[in-house]
Amino acid sequence: MTTLASVDKATLALGGDVLLEGLSLQIHEGDHIGLVGPNGSGKSSLLRMLAGMIEPDAGVVRLAPRTRVGFLPQEIESFPDQALFRFVHDSAPRRVELREALERKEHDLSSLQSRGGENQEDLVSAANEIAELHEQVASLDARFSAHDASRILHGLGFSQDDHPRPISELSGGWKMRAVLAALLYQRPNVLLLDEPTNHLDMPSVAWFSTFLREYGQALILVSHDREFLNEQVNRVVSFEPEGVRTYRGDYEQYLLQREEERHVLENRARNLEREKAHLEEFVRRFRAKARRASQAQSRVKKLEKMESVELHGSARRAHFAFPPTERGARIPLRVDDLSKSFGERLVLDRVSLSVERGDRIAIVGPNGAGKTTLLRILAGEIEASAGRVHAPGQSDVRYFAQHHADALGLDRTVLEEVAYSSGGAENQTLRGVLGALLFDELGVAKRVSVLSGGERARVALAKLLIRPGNVLLMDEPTNHLDLETTEALTDALSTYDGTLLFVSHNRAFIRRLATRLWVVHGGGVESYGGTLDDYLWSCRDRDVVPATEVEIRPEAAKKTRRARKEERRRAAEERIERNRRVKPLEKRITELEETIAALESTIAEHNVDLSRPEVYDDPARRDSLLRNVTEAQAALEQAFEEWTKAQQTLEELPDAD
Repeated sequence: MTTLASVDKATLALGGDVLLEGLSLQIHEGDHIGLVGPNGSGKSSLLRMLAGMIEPDAGVVRLAPRTRVGFLPQEIESFPDQALFRFVHDSAPRRVELREALERKEHDLSSLQSRGGENQEDLVSAANEIAELHEQVASLDARFSAHDASRILHGLGFSQDDHPRPISELSGGWKMRAVLAALLYQRPNVLLLDEPTNHLDMPSVAWFSTFLREYGQALILVSHDREFLNEQVNRVVSFEPEGVRTYRGDYEQYLLQREEERHVLENRARNLEREKAHLEEFVRRFRAKARRASQAQSRVKKLEKMESVELHGSARRAHFAFPPTERGARIPLRVDDLSKSFGERLVLDRVSLSVERGDRIAIVGPNGAGKTTLLRILAGEIEASAGRVHAPGQSDVRYFAQHHADALGLDRTVLEEVAYSSGGAENQTLRGVLGALLFDELGVAKRVSVLSGGERARVALAKLLIRPGNVLLMDEPTNHLDLETTEALTDALSTYDGTLLFVSHNRAFIRRLATRLWVVHGGGVESYGGTLDDYLWSCRDRDVVPATEVEIRPEAAKKTRRARKEERRRAAEERIERNRRVKPLEKRITELEETIAALESTIAEHNVDLSRPEVYDDPARRDSLLRNVTEAQAALEQAFEEWTKAQQTLEELPDAD
């Protein structure tokens, strides 16, 4: 097994905190390693050490000869001002160097020829050097072809029209994709990826996942996406309270091994405690008795030599829940003929949709299709070019922006920032919410400006937890959160009693929460009838994501497209039929509930009258009231029976997918 890189007894401290202490780690060819642990535990710092960007305070990092390392950090401050395709194509090892050397040699040959070629040996030597350089260029082109560069760019969502565009014209997220494309094209021996899916959309994540599974080189990955992590890694390096540990297998297998370890250690600790208690009891009873003193003394020595079992430490984990919200309207949001343009670019074109109370809608689609634009319009952050958004007065809409850090007051402390938008919440409540999100007494006093990306994300979450509203709009809420906090957020949202609309590329997050999908594509928004996997397959069918290396027979693909089209048509017909049957039932249930309430009120009033002595002494009035009560009771029982049957019929109708 070839060792490509090794970390030997490395120690690293940043800002007074010791992140790594005596860490040793070997990275072998074919290793796909996932780094897991809370924000601030040292995962990104380890990647930066391996990339040669920082040096350990003690210990050493070694690379095997001719090992190439490629690193994608979470954020990049500056980008080259090159055309996109040229940037990716020229990132191949030595391509620029060879091209410049070839240009110099060709210039030298031209100069020799212009002087009449008086030195034939120099001409032959220059020609031979040029021929050798051409051979090296041809060999490089065979290993790093233009076709591969185009394929990777296409897989990450770039069109052919994007190839000549300068990178400086791209948005921040697309610039990060360009850097990722160059890294994948270079095929480094050790590929370091720090939250690489943060700037990808769902189709690109699916393509990227397939690419990495087939990546034969070493890979070290930090990701908050549980499903993505499981797909990629065969080793887990975890940053635990007792130190850095290594486990074989994927993330799920790591969790199982960790739990088994905990059980074994706890059982060992209990057994040792029992043995220790028996020994101490023997010593206590027989130490003073001469006949057993030597036995007692041997047990004292045994006690002194007994090992102790160190149990797993408990890392602090975020744990929180959204408070109950007001019930709100049955249709908390509706859009009619909504359109939005940016200059001449039409992003949304006459979109009409409605949201029902309690919906959890995942908004998916390619980057640039208009997902964030739609959320921002619904949140009132920007205005539509045409059409209307209807939000009844009962709808209390809250928005968690993708770039939430831009909305934070950098000069405020964490506590001040959360208090600023809390609507007057008590200090104890604020500190409780911040404590649940791992901000201790020192943490709440920090300025927002000095916080990490993950800490700022938790501040934005705290602001939301204080006043969540009953309609929650979230744009990539898991970006910059560690895996543990991502799962805590998923747990909290699964019990949120309001209406949720969210954009996310995190498939595990969508699978856990979404009850419906909205697909934004080509200016429209489709209320999608299928599952997340159906959507991902349809992306492949319509070439939103290029075909992967897995071969699909054309006739099978056609059959799949026909079948899925038929399924969508059938699902639409079922929804129409269900709505046709549901609305009369819901109307009748409402009428019956009003009838039941009126009859119960009548019976209660008559019973009050019948309890009065003067009424009971009047036979005619008494008999009339008794007759009315009997009739009302019979009508009430009939209404209850009909209401029960209507409710049962409604519940037995198939759900509208």
